[in-house]
Order: sequence, then C-alpha cells, then structure tokens
Amino acid sequence: MRELSGQSELASTPKAHPFRWSRKGALRKAVPFMGPAFLVSVGYIDPGNWATNIEGGATFGYTLLWVLLLSNLMAILLQILAAKLGVATGKSLAENCREHFRKPVAFFLWITAELAAMATDLAEFLGAALGIYILFGIPMFPAALIGGAITFGILLLHRYGYRVVEIVIFSFVAVVAFVYVFEIFLAKPDWLQIGYSVFVPRLDSSSLFVAIGMLGATVMPHNIYLHSAIVQHRLRPGDPEHNHRVYKYSIVDSTAALNIAWFINSSMIIMAASVFFANGYGVESIEEAYATLTPLLGGFASLAFAIALLSSGLSSSVTGTMAGQYILEGFLKVRIALWIRRLVTMVPALIIIGMGIDALKALIISQVVLSMQLPFTIIPLILFTKNKKLMGRYANKPITNVLVVTVAVIIISLNVLLLYQAFGGEF
Repeated sequence: MRELSGQSELASTPKAHPFRWSRKGALRKAVPFMGPAFLVSVGYIDPGNWATNIEGGATFGYTLLWVLLLSNLMAILLQILAAKLGVATGKSLAENCREHFRKPVAFFLWITAELAAMATDLAEFLGAALGIYILFGIPMFPAALIGGAITFGILLLHRYGYRVVEIVIFSFVAVVAFVYVFEIFLAKPDWLQIGYSVFVPRLDSSSLFVAIGMLGATVMPHNIYLHSAIVQHRLRPGDPEHNHRVYKYSIVDSTAALNIAWFINSSMIIMAASVFFANGYGVESIEEAYATLTPLLGGFASLAFAIALLSSGLSSSVTGTMAGQYILEGFLKVRIALWIRRLVTMVPALIIIGMGIDALKALIISQVVLSMQLPFTIIPLILFTKNKKLMGRYANKPITNVLVVTVAVIIISLNVLLLYQAFGGEF
C-alpha cells in the first residue's frame, strides 16, 4: 500500500460541535439525512437472499437463523465504516483503492469487485424475471426483457435526484416487509425454536454451503462500495458541522435500514421452515416455493410472495446497477450511462435463462461468489478507516478495529471451510 497522502479536506477540518440528540423534532431533523442506507438495504433482501433463505429454511428448518443475526451485525458495522470513509475522505472505497494502492493491486481489486457486481446483477435480474414469470405466466426469457425495461424506467428517475430514487426503493422495501409480516401470520411458526435458533449456532458439513451463501447474500461487497459513494450526496464541502451530522445520522440510517432487512431475511427462513420443512416439502426452486404455498397457506399468500419477489428483484436491480457504476468509475475513472451498464449486465442472466439452467442453484452459487470476494473488500476498508492520516478525527477507535478484524477473520475462515469441503473434506 502506498504511503497515504495527508488527510482529506473533509477529514482534516476543525472539529465540529458535538452531535447531540434533541427529543423535540428529532425525527424531523433526521429525515433529510436518511435514505442512503435504505438504498443499500435493498441489496440485503435481493433474490439471492430469497434463494439461500428458502433453501436454508426448507432444508434445515430454523437452525440457520443465527447466521442471519451474525451477518446482520457484521453488515451494520461494515456499512457504517463505508459511510464514514465516504464522509471523511469525500471519496468512495473504489476511489480510495485507486489512489492509495499500487496499480496491480488496484486492478486486481477492481476485477474482484466487478465479478461480485456481476454475481449480484445475476441474482437480481433473475429474481425480477422470476417474479414476472410467476405473476403473469410470461415465459422466462421475455419476462427477463420486461424486467430489464422496467429497471431502465426506474433508473431514469435518477435524473430527478437521489431522493426520488430513495423514495421509490423504500416503497419496494415496504412492500416486501408487509408481505412477510403477512406470511408469518399465516405460517404460525414455533417461536420458542426460533428464539433458540437465533442465538445458538449450529453448523455441519451439510449446511455449510447454504450458510456461506446466506453470509454472501447478506454481507454484500457491492453494497460497501455503493454506500461509501452515495453518502457523499449528503455532504456540503467546507461545512464540517453538517458533514459530522451526516456521519452520525448514517449510523442511525444504517442501523434502522439493515435491521429491517434482517427482519425480512429472518422472516423468509421462518416461513420456509414453518411451511415447507415442517410439512416435509423439499423445495428446490423459487417457482416450487410459490406453487407449494397455495395448497398450504392459500392463493393470496402465494400471490403476495410473487409480488414481493418482483419488488425485490426490480429494486435491487436498480441499486446493483448503481453500485457497478460507482465501482467502474472509482477504479478506472470511466463513466458510462447507467442504462448501458444495465444492458451489459443483463447478458449473463439472459444466457442462463436461455440455456435453461436452474435459477435457484444459479442464485445460490452467485451468493457464494459474493462471499468469496468479501475479504478483498473488507481488508481495504479496514486499512483505510484505521488510518489517522487519511481519516483524521474519523479514524477507527481501537475497539472498532478489533471488531472489524474479527469480522474479517470470521468471513475468511468460513471461506476456507467452504474450499476444504469443495475438495472433499468433512468435519
């Protein structure tokens, strides 16, 4: 890593007034700063999560709920650090990598980030196509084209400002959350088993692949790049007090948004465990999950499931495209139109659909790819946010460094276990 140049302008500004909560009008004051984490949170409930959560719940019951709790805690920490990096330096994680690493290292990191973005796009685009196929009975290939067209339309809202996009995306998140509240109400799960499984880890060789897929689907590399970039739209150059508020509210924003995403992900496992696992149904595809819900919970439950899947696929396709754009621009200083980026990343999904490859398996594999890339995103994030010259007053405290290094060790260890299993090892 190159010697970091002096503090950024934002990080080196004089210390702002201490941030204080005010009960009166606290919500009103917070609203203008909220939004970036909700854009990011969509990636945590994208169709890749549906695939791994349904597979985990239907095959292993409630036993992998602890993976989601652990993943969510790690995700909150990482997203707060990503936002802090954007606030302190005025640059995204990709831009910082380009500026502070040697060219071969930065190029390698760009390749891994692009692969992660492609895996994300695959999951999100397949999910949108599946939602259209299930809802309207349109064959997958034309459904994928329709999903792409709708995504293009949403991306056009970008010209009216990020706030408009944030409102649209939040509406999609609200739809998915409402659907899963409804699904859990119908499923009547075992709450004692749920409580036990959330806090007591259980893992063996049979569940490792799905558990790591859940980790990759929850803690997503492209979201870290995205958050460090979009938080800058809230900044005011030369106004350290305002920018400090942006950072403080980004903590609230991230905690609220990602806990909502955790609730939705946990609800997916709870629904699959209560409905499929408890009744002995081995669900091997999202389409099968939809079809099985009708006789078990009724037609309206399956319809709501399909609506939520479509909402998830469309919204995450938008944010995934934005993340890919920031990665490309940050590493290479290359900017292309968002619709061109979306068009290019549609190709792998269209190939998979055209070849008739099972969508659920493709989604799960895409999430494992994300998990394998995570160390190459987390390690640079740690190096930057712990550096006092770069971050100034925003540099990590010792306890934060301990926590984030622990997160990195957990993720890398799980990936080593996955490789061990892939080469025939058992434990």
